[in-house]
Amino acid sequence: MKALYLTAFKSILIKEITRFTRIWVQTLVPPAITMTLYFMIFGNLVGGRIGQMGGVSYMEFIAPGLIMMSVITNSYSNVASSFFSAKFQRNLEELIVAPVPHYVMIAGYVGGGVARGLCVGLIVTLVALSFVDLSIHHLGLVAVTVFITSVLFSLGGLINAVFAKSFDDISIIPTFVLTPLTYLGGVFYSLSLLPDFWHAVSTLNPVVYMINLFRYGFLGVADLSLGVSFAVMLSLCAGLWYLAYYLISRGIGLRS
Repeated sequence: MKALYLTAFKSILIKEITRFTRIWVQTLVPPAITMTLYFMIFGNLVGGRIGQMGGVSYMEFIAPGLIMMSVITNSYSNVASSFFSAKFQRNLEELIVAPVPHYVMIAGYVGGGVARGLCVGLIVTLVALSFVDLSIHHLGLVAVTVFITSVLFSLGGLINAVFAKSFDDISIIPTFVLTPLTYLGGVFYSLSLLPDFWHAVSTLNPVVYMINLFRYGFLGVADLSLGVSFAVMLSLCAGLWYLAYYLISRGIGLRS
């Protein structure tokens, strides 16, 4: 039985990876172009006037945040669009009634989102290296942080797709929630620059903790406690996994 479950997981995962690699011009190239523009404008032009931030050059400071921003966006959008497409075309129903646990199906779709997020993250890292000499302070922390973040936002994309009733619905959360959270997550600035009130408000933003950990992994610079950041990420990941499993096992948003 475990072999059957593993085969089902691998089938979904391969399908998801094939899906975004087949249209790589739409899924992998645009993030590279977008981040190149960010580095050129904010890094070279603006960063040259700002000087240092957090004890490092502004280009070095924003590089981890830009990498993480691309990972978040692509992990989320991959699962949201893929899962909703399967639901819209009604081929998801065959998967739901198949003799495969729901957690295997969730793991397959999330694995596809993680794969795309990591691919884009690697591409953007290579782009960053053409602008700045990045050093890694703690490789293990970088790897764990980017993986957990990819899982977290892949689950978020799946939950968005469960509730979506049209293709327009899967763009609402990225536009009105995800984008503000990432831009206000400390990508372009240090939380130490904020007044006490806005610093406290920023701690309510979960993206802050992910970028904080990721930046520390590269630069050894952190605005918040590493332990608290890990706790927030793992708690959110567990909560979203439970919610996704609950929704799918109950058929909420999946059955007409």
